[in-house]
Amino acid sequence: MNISLDYTLGCGQAHRWIKRDDTWEGVIGNEIITLTQTDNGFECDGTSNENMILNYFRAKDNIQNIYNDIRRRDSYVSTLIHKYQGMRILKQDSWECIATYILATNANIKRIRQMIGMVCKECGEDLGGRYSFPTPEEVIMKADRLSNCRLGYRRQRFIELAKRISTNDIDLNTIGKLSYEECVQTLLKIKGIGPKVADCVSLFGYGHLDAFPIDTRITKILWAVYGKHGSYKQLSKFSREKFGKYAGYAQEFLYYSNPATSTFSHKI
Repeated sequence: MNISLDYTLGCGQAHRWIKRDDTWEGVIGNEIITLTQTDNGFECDGTSNENMILNYFRAKDNIQNIYNDIRRRDSYVSTLIHKYQGMRILKQDSWECIATYILATNANIKRIRQMIGMVCKECGEDLGGRYSFPTPEEVIMKADRLSNCRLGYRRQRFIELAKRISTNDIDLNTIGKLSYEECVQTLLKIKGIGPKVADCVSLFGYGHLDAFPIDTRITKILWAVYGKHGSYKQLSKFSREKFGKYAGYAQEFLYYSNPATSTFSHKI
């Protein structure tokens, strides 16, 4: 598999991976997974479920076709693909993805990791040094413990989300069958989800590779590199038309490179 663990797990799309020396350690489901980069992909310890790992890393994606499609559309991102070869979009659990991005609202990466770590410790299952991400039922049952997690206004939104999913008021499987546009519109009806979070969940939780999440960082990048500014809707339209069906990959390369602090000639 063409993959760089450093770029894929260190680019901000998932928040529970920790690099220890030459290995990456994370939790998928109820298992502590350790990954070590090799010339042909990676070695994996902690699970015998090969399909789970392959699905998580979207092993069936033809990554070179994806890269080539983006290269044809944009010369600047083409240079980033060359620089960060092996970066892949992950396919995360939909519940964990939605919950994580609701917790991530208006917080930097360090704060997000702290909150998620505390939520898992207080409400998840102890796996032996690491904790599982709690199920909706565990969140409801241990809701009083969330006061120890310093979530602020996010606490009630998190509990409400867990209750709605537990009662099937929000059907995660049904959302997974929707088109990108339908997926976003459905997610926007959930309290705590705005356009950016809806696009993040569509991309990382439901595999809509044409989603292009836009936060402050990406907004600055679109101006610095392409001379584009405007509303979320306008920037989303420009980006999805420019980068096409793999816009989410282009977004991740741009986000990871963060060229907005440098000087560029605006180009399209």
